[in-house]
Amino acid sequence: MATGRTHRPATRSRGIPEATVARLPLYLRALTALSERSVPTVSSEELAAAAGVNSAKLRKDFSYLGSYGTRGVGYDVEYLVYQISRELGLTQDWPVVIVGIGNLGAALANYGGFASRGFRVAALIDADPSMAGKPVAGIPVQHTDDLEAIIEENGVSIGVIATPAGAAQQVCDRLVAAGVTSILNFAPTVLSVPDGVDVRKVDLSIELQILAFHEQRKAGEEAPGEGGADTTPPAAPPAAAVRRRGEESEPGPDGDVPAVMPA
Repeated sequence: MATGRTHRPATRSRGIPEATVARLPLYLRALTALSERSVPTVSSEELAAAAGVNSAKLRKDFSYLGSYGTRGVGYDVEYLVYQISRELGLTQDWPVVIVGIGNLGAALANYGGFASRGFRVAALIDADPSMAGKPVAGIPVQHTDDLEAIIEENGVSIGVIATPAGAAQQVCDRLVAAGVTSILNFAPTVLSVPDGVDVRKVDLSIELQILAFHEQRKAGEEAPGEGGADTTPPAAPPAAAVRRRGEESEPGPDGDVPAVMPA
């Protein structure tokens, strides 16, 4: 099996849009579930529903892969699993290092989904000297002093940063200098990287804030029907009533024109 250093996915050279690339893992997850149930074929409508997209968008995405399905039959599940896996680079071995083995880093190290998708955790790295040598998920933690050597020895091109925000940029700079060209960032900060380096940011707090926004909006929509305060602005008074009040008050700046104009 090839390693991440010897072969790169062909998505960019084939001109597949980034939005399509972002949806390919959703299709793959749905297809893998179908494959595990020994489902041989699937229609675009069924697969789109399972992936949470509309069928027209799915068919457009698959056209970039050169896969159009068969009318009346649908898509071959096993072939699509292979085709998408190949396009995403999952038919090869990708050694990954995780830097920052606190609670989040340890949880990531124990996550079984990496190996099932072709991502091998090659090393765990932490700046705490007391962590050195301690096994996490069966892998001994190594000190950050050895980061560059670890990257070179394992042929790593993908790094995962799970450090505190204050340490993330320095770790990122060292990873890039050592040859890492793709970074998954869990630190709550924006990283600066040179051209040619891809960064994907995962910020759980931001996702929760977005959910809080939607919850607040839903609560606001339901409030009037639940006896909440009525936020509807009061209706304007009739024009005649406004005119009478204007006439009874002091003249406006233009003489006969009321100070309060009719609506």
